[in-house]
Amino acid sequence: MSYEAFPVFYPIVDAETAKEFSWTVSDLSAALFDGGATMVQLRCQYHSMSQFLTCADELVSRAARYGARVIINNRVDIAMMSGADGVHVGQGDLLVPTVKEFLSGHPVIGLSTHTAEQLAESLLLDVDYAAVGPIYETRTKDTGYAAVGLGAIASARAAAGQLPIVAIGGITVENAADVLAAGASSVSVIGDVFSGGDPTQRTRAYLERLSV
Repeated sequence: MSYEAFPVFYPIVDAETAKEFSWTVSDLSAALFDGGATMVQLRCQYHSMSQFLTCADELVSRAARYGARVIINNRVDIAMMSGADGVHVGQGDLLVPTVKEFLSGHPVIGLSTHTAEQLAESLLLDVDYAAVGPIYETRTKDTGYAAVGLGAIASARAAAGQLPIVAIGGITVENAADVLAAGASSVSVIGDVFSGGDPTQRTRAYLERLSV
């Protein structure tokens, strides 16, 4: 996926966080697509395989009606069975070369990075994007790493060339433009889509703020 084609707003549909705000995965994804999101990541960390697959099947079907893409967090098997557009893996998940062995065609493969060394390694793996974070302090997802700040985005952009860099961690509508200005291609959020109680309006606010 080219730098130019990567969406500037890349929300994560996290099943546990959605439940905390009394949203289902289905309703949340519909709200995000209605707001203009063109690619979302599905994260169902505590679901059984059958529950995860059910959510993925429904989300892939819904996304197709919007012309949007779905990336599955971690689970290559779920991505394969649901026909999702790709997989996002973390540092402790399945290795990128192994992911590529399982997925055919031209899937999107993203990798989480938290240090300059991890980012440098991602450049050797021919991933489609590298996620960098947490940019700011966040309680939504515990990565085990301290906030890296905007300087890490600037450094990542200098090192990565045209590879899309996705910033994540503590990002809000108010600071998203600063993150892009620092060099990120995209911002990814989990909990902030619920700010104001309307994920559709929040998505529109992000896209308006980021001039899309």
